[in-house]
Amino acid sequence: MNDKLFTLSDWKGAYEKRNANPRDVLQSLLDSIDRTDPAWISVCSDDFLKIQLDKLESLDPSKRPLYGVPFAVKDNIDAIGFNTTAACPEFSFTPQKNATLVSRLQSAGAILIGKTNLDQFATGLVGVRSPYGHVPNTFNAEYISGGSSSGSASVVARGIVPFAIGTDTAGSGRIPAGFNNIVGLKPTPGSIPMNGVLPACRTIDVFSIFALTVADAAGILSLLQGADDEPTFNTFQYMQGWFGVGDRKIKVGIPKNAHCDERVGYQTSFDQSIEKLNQLNLELIEVGMGQLNEVAQLLYDGPWVAERYAVIQGLLSTKPNVIDPTVKKVIEKASDFDSKDTFNAMYRLAQLRVAANAIWKDIDVLMVPTAPTIPTLNELVLEPIKKNSELGEYTNFVNLLGWSAISVPADITCKGLPFGVTFIAPAGFEYALINLGNEWQAHAHLPLGANLKDYAKDDGLLSSLPLKEDDIEIAVVGAHLKGFPLHWQMEQRQCRFVGSTQTSNSYKLVALNSTLPPKPGLIRVNEGGSAIWVEIYRMPAREVGSFFALIQHPLGLGSIELGDGQWVKGFICEASASDGSKDISHFGGWKKYMESVS
Repeated sequence: MNDKLFTLSDWKGAYEKRNANPRDVLQSLLDSIDRTDPAWISVCSDDFLKIQLDKLESLDPSKRPLYGVPFAVKDNIDAIGFNTTAACPEFSFTPQKNATLVSRLQSAGAILIGKTNLDQFATGLVGVRSPYGHVPNTFNAEYISGGSSSGSASVVARGIVPFAIGTDTAGSGRIPAGFNNIVGLKPTPGSIPMNGVLPACRTIDVFSIFALTVADAAGILSLLQGADDEPTFNTFQYMQGWFGVGDRKIKVGIPKNAHCDERVGYQTSFDQSIEKLNQLNLELIEVGMGQLNEVAQLLYDGPWVAERYAVIQGLLSTKPNVIDPTVKKVIEKASDFDSKDTFNAMYRLAQLRVAANAIWKDIDVLMVPTAPTIPTLNELVLEPIKKNSELGEYTNFVNLLGWSAISVPADITCKGLPFGVTFIAPAGFEYALINLGNEWQAHAHLPLGANLKDYAKDDGLLSSLPLKEDDIEIAVVGAHLKGFPLHWQMEQRQCRFVGSTQTSNSYKLVALNSTLPPKPGLIRVNEGGSAIWVEIYRMPAREVGSFFALIQHPLGLGSIELGDGQWVKGFICEASASDGSKDISHFGGWKKYMESVS
């Protein structure tokens, strides 16, 4: 069964529709994993899987959005049941508690399958600087996978897990995504608690999410965001802004000269990506990249490298030979800077930040190549630092400026290699990026991951976006449900599916007489009520009027109480309609009733 479970919706469907047992499915998944696969540093033991499954069985599946879903984390993230190595065996230690992120995912019902390989101490964008082996590109093993979150990207691209967690300082959560045809979501620094991570640059690091679809990455992000009791270097504020409000076109900035590597087909692919923007009816504006490039150079050529030194200074002084030679060379550059250099670099960054933020006066979002090239393993051996530096041209500046970004698949080049683009926005605009990225992925319509399956409409359902300022949540109960005759009215109005849930125990459901197509009536009662299944959608406010005009007596739009006490707008029915109508409340919903009479 595992070979067909790739996205979150696949896993949810297996448990809900196919009655799969998490214990059987996950044990089978674990047994199928090759323990010599360089994408893994450690894989869950049978005993620890059993511990997680025993705990899972005590949870209510309806309240755990990731019930029985496997995931992996980069091995600089603490997780009980695994050592943390940061790809350095001599540095390895046994954590006493989970990273906050791991606890939140497990609380949502997810099962941790293993820890993934990385460029040692998260220093690199290549995915080969590890004593546990280099992680090959999932399309062509002669090319690099990208790093430092190489293993996390690889296990998602190959469909072993539907999502994995990495970290991102200079592009580690975006470069591997672009090189393996998956989504890499890099939120704003400070948006996700960083407790329990061995940092690269503590002041700008952020967790990243790898998934096959933008919708899946959005779902995971919604479970991870929120403050925790920890020191923070970045104050996060979610922005309610959305791109292209009203009839105004979204303004997309593109580099004046992307100068991508045409030897691997990247320039052609980026040119085609620009054409896709035109097809999506977006307004394109060329922008100069000079100031952003100067910011990017500060990350490795400036004193921020001292943050990496602070993490491993003990190991450097006692066992310097156990550190990867290239990693060691990069980190030892910290000795070139003193406190005066550090403050001067901070002052320069502040100046550049003012200039860089000025681009948002002219554009809503910036689209760049995720990387301008992709080297072979042999090319990397010859020039390990130079080739690595080339990869960070469009990624290094983002965290230093505190911006948000998402890398999405864009093309498969003439060389058969994945090419990705990255959408970048100011701090706090994750969900605006997600909305645009989801539209992009549906339009690009590339196969998911390493040709796992074709992209399907259901794969793009955004169930975790916050409301737009002009959206209204509406509950539907009958003919407007997915698969029923009037659902087209929801699709016509570009409604976004939020999820299925139940009303409070205060309702009666009746099958209305002589309605075409057949419809139920949801009636609030004072006693003897039942919980009725409904689907929640987000409808643009401008569409509510035309939708309301289609509703026929005795139905109407009103307020419905959900099982968690929340109230939403939805279909209600006049109480008098119950006279002579069949009470079908015991079916728990319209779908079950219709199945019984079909």
